[in-house]
Amino acid sequence: MQKEQIEIKMIEFYQGNIPDINHFLKVYAFASLIGKQEGLDTDTQDILEIAALIHDIACPLCREKYGDTDGRHQEAESETLARDFLEEFHLPPSMLERIVFLVTHHHTYSQVDGMDYQILLEADYLVNAGESARYACRMEQFRQRVFRTKTGIELLDSMYRLSQ
Repeated sequence: MQKEQIEIKMIEFYQGNIPDINHFLKVYAFASLIGKQEGLDTDTQDILEIAALIHDIACPLCREKYGDTDGRHQEAESETLARDFLEEFHLPPSMLERIVFLVTHHHTYSQVDGMDYQILLEADYLVNAGESARYACRMEQFRQRVFRTKTGIELLDSMYRLSQ
């Protein structure tokens, strides 16, 4: 698998934007951990990890175009960016389509149709909650409405000292 090359290319893509680089690396680490702990098969784990690496690929464009990185803007702008970015890696078509789907839906919390999607949402939230008060203030709500994996819930509870 070419995850390491994709990771390096994403670091280069962010052109020295350390907060963005740190964000995607943390989401990748949590997604990888949760996926492994939840027993994902190899293909699903690979899809999840690549999606985690590129999930915020539209952020630089959204900042320039809209002045923010609102999730709706990211989802609207990310499909072409993700496809173009991944083109050189010649991923199997079904894998590419699933990665693009995950990236273009990673701020949509309804109709979650797979463990890869669920884990990406959880991993991104674990990081966002530590980076933004906008997410942190809704932690209990997210725990109840979004988190489904045993590992994700345990991490959320442990990291943010939630008690249930």
